[in-house]
Amino acid sequence: MSSPPPLTPLAAAVLHVGAPERVLQVGCGDGEAALFLAREFPTARVRGIDADAGAIAAATQRVGLDPEGRVAFKVGGPRRLPYPQDHFDLVAAVDARPAPRELARVLRPGGHLIVVATRGEAGGSGFAARRFSRGLRGCGFEEIAAGRAGDGAFAVARLGAA
Repeated sequence: MSSPPPLTPLAAAVLHVGAPERVLQVGCGDGEAALFLAREFPTARVRGIDADAGAIAAATQRVGLDPEGRVAFKVGGPRRLPYPQDHFDLVAAVDARPAPRELARVLRPGGHLIVVATRGEAGGSGFAARRFSRGLRGCGFEEIAAGRAGDGAFAVARLGAA
């Protein structure tokens, strides 16, 4: 018996976010999840960041011909997102735990955050997970959906008005 695809929790989470115009995927690796988001939201501009320059090079090669520049990748870490304030409608963190303040900074008020674990619990477990969750609430995020899907889990939150 084969295991479910690793993006199953992300596929379940996107059902809760409407139709964003600008999407950021944090910890994009080789770009698989970012490309999934681009297919799921065909009118959105999708950006992916990862601290690994090799992964960014691989992700960029996967984009192929994209004359409109709808999908792009750059090197960047989850603690300091290289984008302006209020820039995105949706930020997806797949197997990553970005800094809550940075998430709140780059998301527009009313924007959505998806936190996905391809295995285990979204946001992890234990003290670090509780601290991350408390940090999100402190920055104005309110959880609107959560669940298990495949081998992993997801949580969806909305950023309150400034």
